[in-house]
Amino acid sequence: MTVAAAIVMAMPTGALACTQIYMGKGVTDTGDTYVGRSEDYASRHPKAFGIQEPRENPTFSSDESNFEWTFKGTTYRYTYVRDLPSGWDDRDDAYSEAGTNEKGVSVSATLTTGYKIEQFKDVDPCGSKSDDPSGIGEYTIPDVVLGCADTARNGVKLLGQIIDEKGSYDCNQIIIADSAETWVFMQLSGHQWCAVNLTAVAPDKVSVNPNMSNLKFDVNLGDELVCLHSADLEKVAKDAGTAEYFDDGQLDVATSYGKDEGVAQNTRYAQGRAYFGNPLAEGTYTTGVDPTSGWQGVTSISDPELLFAPSGQVSLFQALRSYAARGEQTSDLNANTNSRVYAIGNNRTVETHMFQIRSGLTSDIATVQWEALSRDEFSVAVPSYSALLTKVDTTIYPEINSWSEDHTGDHSKVDAKGDPIDPERVDDPKAALDASTDNGSLDYVLMDINTLAYNYRDKLAVPTRAYLDALQKELISQQATVDDIMKQAPAKDRSDLANKFFEQASKETYAKTKALLDEMRTYVNGGMKGDFVPSDLDAAKGDLKAPIYYATAGVAPQITGQPQSATYEKGDKAADLKVTATIPDGAAGSDQYLTYKWTVRDVTADNAKADTTDSKANARAAKKSTVALLKAAPAAKTTTAAANDATGIASQSSTCPVDTSKVGTFEYQCTVTNSLNGKPVTSEVATITVNEKAPKPDDKPSTDDKGNNANAGNANANGGTAPSKKSPAKAAPGRLVSTGDTNNAMVPVAIAIAGVAIVVIALVVRKRNRE
Repeated sequence: MTVAAAIVMAMPTGALACTQIYMGKGVTDTGDTYVGRSEDYASRHPKAFGIQEPRENPTFSSDESNFEWTFKGTTYRYTYVRDLPSGWDDRDDAYSEAGTNEKGVSVSATLTTGYKIEQFKDVDPCGSKSDDPSGIGEYTIPDVVLGCADTARNGVKLLGQIIDEKGSYDCNQIIIADSAETWVFMQLSGHQWCAVNLTAVAPDKVSVNPNMSNLKFDVNLGDELVCLHSADLEKVAKDAGTAEYFDDGQLDVATSYGKDEGVAQNTRYAQGRAYFGNPLAEGTYTTGVDPTSGWQGVTSISDPELLFAPSGQVSLFQALRSYAARGEQTSDLNANTNSRVYAIGNNRTVETHMFQIRSGLTSDIATVQWEALSRDEFSVAVPSYSALLTKVDTTIYPEINSWSEDHTGDHSKVDAKGDPIDPERVDDPKAALDASTDNGSLDYVLMDINTLAYNYRDKLAVPTRAYLDALQKELISQQATVDDIMKQAPAKDRSDLANKFFEQASKETYAKTKALLDEMRTYVNGGMKGDFVPSDLDAAKGDLKAPIYYATAGVAPQITGQPQSATYEKGDKAADLKVTATIPDGAAGSDQYLTYKWTVRDVTADNAKADTTDSKANARAAKKSTVALLKAAPAAKTTTAAANDATGIASQSSTCPVDTSKVGTFEYQCTVTNSLNGKPVTSEVATITVNEKAPKPDDKPSTDDKGNNANAGNANANGGTAPSKKSPAKAAPGRLVSTGDTNNAMVPVAIAIAGVAIVVIALVVRKRNRE
C-alpha cells in the first residue's frame, strides 16, 4: 500500500468532502458567472455522465431515507453525473450531483455541511439522526430541482417548500442557477433553510466553501430579491439558544446554525483565498496538527467570510484550475511539498463541474457546463451546452447500468481483520497500469492518469500537468468559435449542434488523454528512466504539437479563391481550374477535413435539347452530342469530364482538368464540404468556351479560273466564306460542286429520288418472283 493510500484509509470520513467555488461576473475577464464544485470521496470511484429523459408524474424517493414526493406533470430533460448502482442497492437514480435542464436551470449538489447538533437535537434535528431516517437529502435534491423547476428562483422555492413539509435528511449547500440568478441554498437544520441570491449581493465577489457551515454573510433577510428563507428561521435559532446578530440587527445565520470546522476544511479555505490573491491576514488564524487525523494546517479562523474580493480579474482557465488548488501560493500550506496538508485538489476527488453562465443570452445556450471527470488535479474539463444535449457517446460515457468496475482495483484484498478493502479507496498504480480491465471510458482514462501522476509525482506530475494545461487551453480557445456558431444558429438547429460539438470535444479529449496515458504506462513499466516528456507536447511553447478539431465539427467551409472562366480553341491544352478553401475554425491543420466535388454541365447540349423538345430527330442528336462529349477526352484522364458518369462529376480534388476536345460551352462548379459535419459550400460557376480552330494565317483560299476567290461572299460559321445567293456560283474546272450553289443543290436531290425508285422496283420484282 502506498503512503497516499494509507492516509486515505486512516482518514475520518468527515474529511472526505467537497469544495464549492463561486466567481461573480464582475470579477471574471469574460463578464460571466462561474460556479461549481468538486466532489471528494474516493480515489478510484467512477461516475456516470448521462441524460435523464422526461417522466410522467414521477415519485421521487431515496435510498438513504424514507423520503417520497410525487410530482404531478411531465418533468424536464436534464444532464446528470451520477453514482453507479452498485453503491446504492442497484438503484440507478443516485445522487445526480450536477446538471442543467432543458429550461436552462443548473444545479450543483451537494456541498455537505454541519450544524450545531447538540443545540438543535431537541428543537429541529435533521432526519438522519432518527431511528427511521427521513427528509430530503443529497440523494434526491438534484433530480427534484432539475426535473421540476423552470427557473432558478422557482427551484429555490420548490426545494424550500419540500423541506418545510418533509424536512431535511442532513445539512448541505446547493447551487441553483439560471441565466438571470445564481442562488446558494443552505439546509440549516431539520426544517430551516436560507437561500441567498449571489447575483444580486455579490457580483464582484468570490466564494470558496470547503464544507464549512460557519462562513458569515450579512444580507437583508426581509428582501426577497436577495434572500428567501423558512418562516421560522430566526425563531428556531432563538429556541435553540444559538441566535447571533450583526451590528445592523440582521440575524447572523452562519454563526447561529453553523459549527466550528476542522483542519481539513479550514486549510482548504485558506488555500482558496490564497489562490485568488486574498490570503488570510496574519493574526486571523492559527495553525497546527489535528490530533485525530494527523492532518496539518489551519486549525481555526476568526470570523471566516462566505464572500471576499479577489486581487484581480479571473480568466476561464484560472477558474477551472481553482478546483485543483493545492496551496502553491503559500509557504506553509503547500500540499505539493507537505503530504500531511489536505488540499482542494486532492487524490479523492471523483469529479469536478463548473457552470459558465452568461447573462443576456437565451436559456438554451446561456450556460456552458465544463465537466472534468475523476480528480481535477490531472483532468481536463470538457464543455457542453447541457441544456440542449439529447444524447452522448456511450463508448466514452458508458450508460449507468453497463459499467464494469473491475478497473477500480483489486477487489480481493482484505485488511488485518479479514474485512474486504474497498479498492476505490486505494489509489493503486497497479490498477492504473492494467489496460485489460479498461472499459474505454474517459472517466477511467483520467482516473489512471491521476493515479500515476499522483503516486509518481516527482517524475510525472509537472510534464503531465503541462500537457493537460495545453489541451485545456486549446478547448477554451476553440470554445469561442463554437459559441459564435451556437449564437448564430436558429433555435431549431441548436440541439443537433450541441450534440455534435459535445461528441467532438469528448472524442478529441479522449484521444489525446488516452495517448498520454499509454505513454505514461510505457514510461512507468520501463523503469521511469530519464525525463518524461509527452510526445505531443511542444514544451517550449506550452502547446500541443498536433491541434484538436473541436470547433471544426460545426464550421462550414469558406471559399477563398474562385475558379476562373476562360475561352479555348478545340484541342488546346487548358489550364486546370482551381478552387481554394479553408475551415475558419482557428485550428491549424483542420483543412485536411475538406473534400471537393467538381461538376460540369454541357450548356450547348442542354440548349439544343430545350430548343428541339418536340423533334425526335433533334433529341437524338442532342443525346449523341452528350455521349460524344463523355467519350471525347483522353482515356488516361480519369478525373476529367471524359470520365464523367451520369452525375457529371469531373474531379474530386481542389483542381479540375478542363476538356477541350469538344466544341461548345461548359459550366464547371465545385462543392467543398467539411467532412466532419457534412456542411457544404459551392463555388461560383466557371464558364469554359471551346471554339473551332481558326484558319492559320498561311492557309490559301480556293480561286476560280480567273484567279478570283471562289468563296468570296458570306462568311460561314467556321471562319470561311459562303457564296452569295443573288449570284449563284458555278463550279470551276477541277473543283467539287459547292453545296452552297442552289443550282447544284438539285443534284443530290435527284440522286436521292432515283435511289428510292430503285428500292421500290426491287421490292416489287421480289414479290412477283415469290408468287
